[in-house]
Amino acid sequence: MRLDLPLTLASASAVLLLGQLLQRRIGPLGRTSIPAPVIGGLLFALAALFAPTTVDTTLRAPLQTVFFTTIGLGASVGLIRRGGRPLVVLWVIATLAAVVQNVAGIGLATMLGVPRELGIIAGALTLTGGPATGLAFSQIFQGRGLVQAPELIIASATFGILAASLVGNPIATLLIRRQPGNGGEREAAVPAAKPVERLLPHLIVLLMLAGAGTALSGVISSAGFILPGYIGAMVLGFLLRPYLNVNAQTIEVIGSVALAYFLAIALMDLKLAQLASLAAPLLIILAVQVVVTCAYSVVTAFYLAARDYEAAVTTSGLIGFLLGITPNAVANMDALERKYGPAPQSLLIVTITGGFLIDFSNSLVITVFLNYLR
Repeated sequence: MRLDLPLTLASASAVLLLGQLLQRRIGPLGRTSIPAPVIGGLLFALAALFAPTTVDTTLRAPLQTVFFTTIGLGASVGLIRRGGRPLVVLWVIATLAAVVQNVAGIGLATMLGVPRELGIIAGALTLTGGPATGLAFSQIFQGRGLVQAPELIIASATFGILAASLVGNPIATLLIRRQPGNGGEREAAVPAAKPVERLLPHLIVLLMLAGAGTALSGVISSAGFILPGYIGAMVLGFLLRPYLNVNAQTIEVIGSVALAYFLAIALMDLKLAQLASLAAPLLIILAVQVVVTCAYSVVTAFYLAARDYEAAVTTSGLIGFLLGITPNAVANMDALERKYGPAPQSLLIVTITGGFLIDFSNSLVITVFLNYLR
């Protein structure tokens, strides 16, 4: 069966609704913060194993570019200033973690005798990056011979999301119990959001930035440096943000919608049967990555920091988005706050780093590694 564009969009909408329903009704899905598009999209892909279905992916690239343009607009200089030095330090730590994950992944892939690109897929691409960043690079990996790239990306990202929820807080709890009496007073971590304003002008600005940024990436790529189209749009959004009169919440809403439909369509197009040949090496690399990432997070965010309660909570949040996605980080920290007390600075710097800044720098790290492996 082949779905044209209107049917693909209708099916993607149904997939999103199903994912949201299951996320609310099935406790483990909600607690592990697996995104609704991933839940519904994977079920669609499983069903397609028995009833092969082809979807129209025309909107996939434009949706991903719009989403990452909103990331660029969100990662403003003002946000960085608001978090101060601790935010910049955490951003550097997270960016270096992406480098560590790629180095470890490539090394393990070489030892296992599988394509080195698999080490990036099971590294910063899907762990620090998550499913959205991973799928944004999938066609580049397919062009290098990994035809199973989308399936490997989703498997790796899903593994990371689950691991982030399982290991982050036990590690932080151990650190907290070794440092009794630490805590803090609750204060507002993020200023109240303004109401959503004029949607159409914001959409026009986003689409213009997305188009100009994609053209910029094309010019750079023509010079021989691999650069996904959306990176130019993301960088352009970041550079022009101080000069644009845009509402942050409106941009966030548009980005959320674009991301939801991008993920849904991308997962609906998965060919899960192609996953089998590299499943075992992928799991080995991911298992080692969990150990490496947790050890790195504890050393950098706790032992090289203040070694207090806030540092322990920050460590849990860092593990959350270095293995999974920002909701994992927030869920980890929220659980610790309910049990041990508020950690306002940790919530602020982890949310901003995991929600905006790391997507920006991680994409550049991945691009550098891809050009190195070429």
